[in-house]
Amino acid sequence: MKLRVNVKSLGKRKKAVEETVCEIHGCPGTVRELIEAVVDAQVEEYNKRLEAAWMPGGEEGPKRKGDGREKLPGVLACLTREEIEEKAQGGRIGFGVNHGEKKAEKESAKANAIQCFEDGIYRIFMDGQPLEELDHPVVVTEENVFTFVRLTMLAGRMW
Repeated sequence: MKLRVNVKSLGKRKKAVEETVCEIHGCPGTVRELIEAVVDAQVEEYNKRLEAAWMPGGEEGPKRKGDGREKLPGVLACLTREEIEEKAQGGRIGFGVNHGEKKAEKESAKANAIQCFEDGIYRIFMDGQPLEELDHPVVVTEENVFTFVRLTMLAGRMW
């Protein structure tokens, strides 16, 4: 099933929030199942991107312990002036390279996402309406638009 999800694009001046598609397996019936399905899809996507950065080892032997693969070099990586300015608006200029090689684990990521939802670290809106309880039933269609909002804690005293 394809979910339409609003995503904030860092550094975009004109359109700060853009709609994208997240492909999930099955059709979630509760908020908990929705979170778990989205986390599954995002972990798979992350692990595929991480895997794409590695290739089979050359004749010299493996450069990475245990699996005979070596890291692809970023020989032609460069940023245009416009990309640099756009990334500067977002507060970070980088190539989007993951320097680690540890794959994400689905079960721990799902448990973390559920705990963060319960703790109020982020909110979910379906067609502009808040989803507030994990076991609340939802009817998800491909026409629904979801927005995940990460809340920022303010520094300082509570009183």
